[in-house]
Amino acid sequence: MQQDRLNQYRIMWVLVLFDLPTETKKDRKVYADFRKNLQKDGFTMFQFSIYLRHCMSMENANVHIKRVKKFLPEKGRVGIMCITDKQFGMMELFYGRSSEAKKTEGQQLELF
Repeated sequence: MQQDRLNQYRIMWVLVLFDLPTETKKDRKVYADFRKNLQKDGFTMFQFSIYLRHCMSMENANVHIKRVKKFLPEKGRVGIMCITDKQFGMMELFYGRSSEAKKTEGQQLELF
């Protein structure tokens, strides 16, 4: 059942939202290290304090969520949220009052 594997309701997006202190030099280093760890695990910046990662399933998403939990900073707030590919695709993005043009959907490539 190849189609079931690439279902828009099975594919997940993991969003990590955070608000970390940056008052001291040490705080800024912790902030930078947290961002670098997210990037090393395949997350990309959506906004300054929101990073996201595409996952092929909830099981795969849970692997990445566990990794994020291992490098959580001592201070600040971090939220982790999973949404389906279908939900992510319904998001409307705006730059000022202008909406961003919808990108055409690409073909999903899966390597074995």
